[in-house]
Amino acid sequence: MNPSSLIPRAACAAILTIATSAADAQTVDKLAPEIGGMVNAVYPELDALYKDLHQHPELAFEEVHTARKLAAEMRALGFDVTEGVGKTGLVATLRNGIGPTVMVRTDMDGLPMEEKTGLPYASKAKALYKGKEIQVAHSCGHDIHMASWIGAARTLVAMKAKWQGTLMFVAQPAEETVSGARAMLDDGLFKRFPKPAFAFALHTSPGPYGGISTNVGAMTASSDMVEITFKGRGGHGSAPDKAIDPIVMGSRFITDVQTLVSLEKDPREFGIVTFGSFQAGTAGNIIPDAAMLQGTIRTYNPAVREKLLSGVQRAANAAAMASGGVPPEVSLIEGGIAVVNSEQVVTRVEAVLSASFGNKYVRRMPPLAASEDFSAFVNEGVPSMFFMIGTSDPKQFEASRKPGGKPLPANHSPFFAPIPEPSIKNGVSAMSLAVLSVLAAP
Repeated sequence: MNPSSLIPRAACAAILTIATSAADAQTVDKLAPEIGGMVNAVYPELDALYKDLHQHPELAFEEVHTARKLAAEMRALGFDVTEGVGKTGLVATLRNGIGPTVMVRTDMDGLPMEEKTGLPYASKAKALYKGKEIQVAHSCGHDIHMASWIGAARTLVAMKAKWQGTLMFVAQPAEETVSGARAMLDDGLFKRFPKPAFAFALHTSPGPYGGISTNVGAMTASSDMVEITFKGRGGHGSAPDKAIDPIVMGSRFITDVQTLVSLEKDPREFGIVTFGSFQAGTAGNIIPDAAMLQGTIRTYNPAVREKLLSGVQRAANAAAMASGGVPPEVSLIEGGIAVVNSEQVVTRVEAVLSASFGNKYVRRMPPLAASEDFSAFVNEGVPSMFFMIGTSDPKQFEASRKPGGKPLPANHSPFFAPIPEPSIKNGVSAMSLAVLSVLAAP
């Protein structure tokens, strides 16, 4: 797949501004020490903000207090702030002369899970989720993202004499449910506010802090949810001939559906079909009349995605037919589409980050199997770069990779515990340099 072919023609003019109006890479690189000094000066405030956000996570579309906190920070910096975009999202803009509009996105929501890190600032927050009170935690690093977002805004405001253009800082709700970006777009994000010429977003990873990873082309996978209800005929376990067993249908489907990946998909292409929920029956001697399965399909290539989606439907129908059942109910719920990075943007920013952080710290990485709805913004024709920052102690990371080494807790683990310093500092510096590399020179 040619990544550049996925960028709409309308975006090409924006990409050309990199070469025609942006400060050259060497000039931007020379600003790194100045940025580092600024970050060190404000870090105690960023650390306090991070720990406050960590202790008070909120679920998707419930980020009311989080958004209010970020809005206050941005207004204090002189941004024009609009709250309630896409329900709980916010948009902060700052104009500084003639130049491109550059968007910087952070996500805000936490996860419906218990934190087990034992940190002194661990989350004890609770919320109602599907009618039950559950614990909530920032176990995906969104608190690191927000602190880095605020830090980058502070740095860029302090350096207004070094750039021209418009900053558009977007705090997005509901990334974990891959629905917040679409909600903001449906609420007129690129109509009520300037459509950006470039967009950036960062994400934590359990890699060593100081490390920055990105890719040209696909960075994350498309993620589609699948829900299938097989319908049978209930009966007594002693008389299976009088019933039609939906558990057998579901079991046959689970086995057969993997042939889509092993036999029908091009082996050179990425694709995953996983079913993690199989719910049926109430007792061992009762054949139920229905069985429900829930799963996920993850791909990079749109053509592979379509093949697997249609194949799941076909395999489900075949499993039901083989047992003499009626066609099952199959719901395919679109999730996040693959994030595709712009080659031109990545190449330019990579050069700046490599010169500033060192070549050994800035690397290309293979695409992730996880999904991210930052793609909704990218697919509006915005040349973009999504990159990862490491948050683990380098020594612990290296030890985890040795034979018999204990794996480090990754995102969504109840033990995921990013090291705030220097992770936040690196996030601020990397994002500030990325934005400066595409803004117009004064």
